[in-house]
Amino acid sequence: MNCSKIIPPILRLPAKTFALGVLSLSAFADAAIEEIIVTSDFRDTALLETPASVTVFDSVVIAQRQARHLEQVLNLAPNVNFSSGASRGRFIQIRGIGERSQFIEPLNPSVGTLVDGIDFTGIAGAATTMDIQQIEILRGPQGTLYGANALAGLINLRSNQPTEQPQGNMQISLGDYDTRTVSAALGGPVNDSLGYRVAMQKHSSDGYMVNDFLNRDDTNDIDELSLRTILDWQANQQLDFKLILFHVDADNGYDAFSLDNTRHTLSDTPGHDRHKATAMAVESRWQGAENFELVSLISGADNDLEYGYDEDWAYPDICTGQPCEGWEYNSVDNYSRERSNVSVDIKLVSTPQARIFNDSSDWVVGVYWRDQDEQLLREYTYAAGDFTSDFNSTNKALYGQLDTQLSDSLTLISGLRLENREATYSDSDLVAHSVDENLWGGRLALQYQLSAEQMVYGLVSRGYKAGGVNSDPSLESDDREFDTELMWNFEAGVKGRWLEGSLQAQVAAFYQKRDDIQIKQSLVQSRDDSNASDFTDYFSNAASGANYGVEVEFNWLATDSLAWYGSIGLLSADYDIPLSDDLDSRQQAHAPDYQFALGSSYQVSNGLSVSIDIEGKDRFYLSSSHNEQTQSYELINARVNYVMGGWDLSLWGRNLTDKDVIVRGFGGFGNDPRKFYETEAYYQFGEPRMFGVSGRYDF
Repeated sequence: MNCSKIIPPILRLPAKTFALGVLSLSAFADAAIEEIIVTSDFRDTALLETPASVTVFDSVVIAQRQARHLEQVLNLAPNVNFSSGASRGRFIQIRGIGERSQFIEPLNPSVGTLVDGIDFTGIAGAATTMDIQQIEILRGPQGTLYGANALAGLINLRSNQPTEQPQGNMQISLGDYDTRTVSAALGGPVNDSLGYRVAMQKHSSDGYMVNDFLNRDDTNDIDELSLRTILDWQANQQLDFKLILFHVDADNGYDAFSLDNTRHTLSDTPGHDRHKATAMAVESRWQGAENFELVSLISGADNDLEYGYDEDWAYPDICTGQPCEGWEYNSVDNYSRERSNVSVDIKLVSTPQARIFNDSSDWVVGVYWRDQDEQLLREYTYAAGDFTSDFNSTNKALYGQLDTQLSDSLTLISGLRLENREATYSDSDLVAHSVDENLWGGRLALQYQLSAEQMVYGLVSRGYKAGGVNSDPSLESDDREFDTELMWNFEAGVKGRWLEGSLQAQVAAFYQKRDDIQIKQSLVQSRDDSNASDFTDYFSNAASGANYGVEVEFNWLATDSLAWYGSIGLLSADYDIPLSDDLDSRQQAHAPDYQFALGSSYQVSNGLSVSIDIEGKDRFYLSSSHNEQTQSYELINARVNYVMGGWDLSLWGRNLTDKDVIVRGFGGFGNDPRKFYETEAYYQFGEPRMFGVSGRYDF
């Protein structure tokens, strides 16, 4: 399929001004002409020619947000949410589907996460935005493209690549709460056949909590180092190799919950959220055959994760001399995981000369193999001994896709993936489980080109999420295992440019039918040796449910100096049956009825621009095991930017009205001995009002 288009004069702007998200008017003077290209599909395709709901954020969007991590741009994408419960929002939901936490149970993620093709699914804490060229968010099941770990969608981060000419940048950013970022990138040619790019970023902050007991303001701090090296070797005219080396060392604190639901804690042993990842990928592209291109990606990652917290959120003598004396307990919970994964993806991509079915169909066929091993050590104050587990999964898949040109305007895209998944689990409580299941997913899409500038599409896709085992031996036998979840996605949309090219937009409507929904539940039991409660988390299957809604994104160049941009997601996500004896059938967790982003940028002069935006969400349930909800909210952000030569200077502010935004919450238990463990809700809050200044120099 030919992705090239004749671009009207008003749209002869660089690719970064076309990303459906925040628009940078400081880029208007650039002369490059490019379109946003989605790179996560089998073939690179223009964003406005992709028959699916996709959001792309480029480096300008990331700079506008002053984002240092993936979580800081997710609110701009319609029907995308995240859960924290850690130092970062590393659990992601798309269209209301996705996990919200992980403790001892093995996890089968619903949202895939790739960084330069390296698999960080389920551990998105490593998804920093260091030297990232663009972030692609694919909504809906990616059964053909990615398989078992992309029931809800896929997030792909792609870094800046080696360039033919030497170039680089340096940046320093300072903000409230002793927030500091230093980053640099450098790239270019080594010789005629070898290019390179190296990048580093050091980001730190004291965090937004004050520990009154320890008299410290850094117990919930951020301390993240990211490093990347890319080597691109053109071995000959037909063969290209790319080597990617990636390292992240996050040594973050975790002291986020307060007995008083404020930003002041009383913990005597503040927790931590650490992630050290070392990863490598080798991508090759061979174009020596007449009928196909051979593309392969081999990647591997070693991850050491440690997550721990003060379970009582207090100090041992909190009740000394008070009526509650003797009620208090003191406990620490710590989870250390070693996770390694290796994946191999090899595909043949047809050339124009190899089209089949009367020269009408391009094709792709491929094989995929992935092996992942995860060992857990849990050290818990109230356990008789340490808990250990070993979880291994192996996925093997065969996939293919046809892009068939039915007429000059109509294209049929048909894809199928056949996957086998084997998984074994064992732990120190003598729980053992194994599964060997065959799964399949696919998609059928019809794409109709209304004109050179607009197209409509219809899509049917099928996704799947593998079943598994609950690790707690105290569960009833019927609750020990849960089944595979299946989903059919029906979607229709329109994409294109209007108003002589000054308005770019995409609209999608979808209906997703879910069967055997995997939901996380909690059993709350009183301890025999204290006044506190124990939680048993486990997964079960609800009979069915439906998720449906609308997604809109647009960029409008209203004048030569003024631009508007925005998105809105409308979502209805309900369970068809009661969740339990206490919880009626209701909206799914972390699935707000609406969320939106709306902003404007104004070019004051050649070098000076001002932008302001507002983002918001409706209230939503925090869990499937209780009825606690967040509040709806709107956040206002602003930025003043000045460009002079190679310098880019910014003064920025986020959450200007200082709203308390809930990013994680619990209900149905009490944790405050001063209230004799009266049942109440507890919340973790996101970023408060922030001001900062940043400077960047490009050379």
